Amino acid sequence: MNLFTLTGNIVDIFNKEIYYGEVVVENGKIKELRRLATDDRRPVNFILPGFTDAHVHIESSMLVPSEFAKLAVVHGTVSTISDPHEIANVCGIDGVKFMIENGKTVPFKFNFGAPSCVPATIFETAGATLNATEVDELLQQDDIKYLSEMMNFPGVLFNDAEVMKKIASAKKYNKPVDGHAPGLRGEQAKKYIDAGISTDHECFTKEEALDKLKYGMKILIREGSAAKNFEALIDLLNDYPNEIMFCSDDKHPDSLVEGHINQLCARAIAKGIDIFKVLQAACINPTLHYKTGVGLLRENDAADFIVAEDLINFTIKQTYINGELVAENGKSNIKSLPSAIINQFDCDEKVIADFSFPISDLSSKLLPVIEALDGQLITNKLNISPKIINKEIVSDAGNDVLKMVVVNRYKNAVVAQSFVKNFGLKLGAIASSVAHDSHNIIAVGVDDESICKAVNLIIKEKGGVSAVSNTKENILALPVAGLMSNEDGYAIAKKYTTIDKMVKEELRSTLASPFMTLSFMALLVIPHLKLSDLGLFDGDRFKLINK
Repeated sequence: MNLFTLTGNIVDIFNKEIYYGEVVVENGKIKELRRLATDDRRPVNFILPGFTDAHVHIESSMLVPSEFAKLAVVHGTVSTISDPHEIANVCGIDGVKFMIENGKTVPFKFNFGAPSCVPATIFETAGATLNATEVDELLQQDDIKYLSEMMNFPGVLFNDAEVMKKIASAKKYNKPVDGHAPGLRGEQAKKYIDAGISTDHECFTKEEALDKLKYGMKILIREGSAAKNFEALIDLLNDYPNEIMFCSDDKHPDSLVEGHINQLCARAIAKGIDIFKVLQAACINPTLHYKTGVGLLRENDAADFIVAEDLINFTIKQTYINGELVAENGKSNIKSLPSAIINQFDCDEKVIADFSFPISDLSSKLLPVIEALDGQLITNKLNISPKIINKEIVSDAGNDVLKMVVVNRYKNAVVAQSFVKNFGLKLGAIASSVAHDSHNIIAVGVDDESICKAVNLIIKEKGGVSAVSNTKENILALPVAGLMSNEDGYAIAKKYTTIDKMVKEELRSTLASPFMTLSFMALLVIPHLKLSDLGLFDGDRFKLINK
């Protein structure tokens, strides 16, 4: 019999009470919560439910699930609502199965969804397709807790048969449907929500979120490595504590080493928001909405709880999952395990000529340029006079208008090209096989030679993020689906920090997270202008330009 007790200030979120007491754990469950008389020996520690990230793509951490868990538990995270959409776009159902099985190798509560949009659109080349029948098969499984974000909101609004079948399957198995509808307002938002979509993590403004709350949707406050909506939305928690959750969506490994949902709790408290409302968003709401069964510090619950030094900074002293101590004083007790490699990568190395942009390819005197916005997934569309040398349009580093390309990683094809502003590179290039949502190779640089080198580094390793300067080449290999490493999470975080530093200090990118921002420049389902392997894409008209 595994029996132990912990004494501290017990945080009862349901009854909005903090009392001195004792937690009795037996065989992985909370057997009893006892109130104790207070005295001078009262500890400063607080015992509360563990945190849940209400929407995250584990793949974006560049770590397999087991390594993600190793880092996350240090910050009090015991559970995630995990959308395996990224690996599904590369490897299909086999990718989803890989994530589930790898997650089971460690004491952590991953709750995976059935990807609803693989591929995300018909305007890009993905590695797999999941039709309504396959999604239905996934939703029948106990390991699948929900239908992942329905990014094809036009399909919902116009009653696309395949889209509606997937939503119907989720309803049939009584599983929630996640949303993804940036900028959707009014009657269109109502129709989307009325179709059965229950959440959205894509609100950029408080007004947009209020519109969706009005129609019964739950809002996820997102703060990831690229998209940051905390400041715009956090005030909603004061008036809508039952409808708000915290999520990261996409979080790079260096950021995960620093903190997770605990950081959002600390920031919310600093804004004067009631502690019980904060913890309801961080612990209670996702557990109840997705019916995960994660323990919430009640008798007979699974012993999933944390010990915090205080309820201000949320420094986590201990993390327990099913009664097992998985982290203590900043050290993870989860051990690294060997991981299989699954991938789909089949293109030849490129030559410099593949990246030329003849002036004849420009249909007007002005060049359509993607304006990247630091900390946001949305982009703006600019029209700029191009820089022309020897009848070719080239990067204009002086005005921060750089060539960007997308290379099909699944077969040999013509390289798609465009231009982007705000990366700030003064020399060299960067490239990545993490390029939402189809994960072809995306690169940006100041000259074709550098772009070609950066892309070929990715192809040689069959996945990764790379950076090249005039004298240096650096790559962090991601052999698992071209998205993740199978190495120790802390080691990968250090490698990522090194290459990120090179991009900022040597190549002089001005972005807070250049690789994360780059990965979203091919995300067609976020307005306004993006680039797929098939060409430049207008997110407002939802069509390829000049096609």
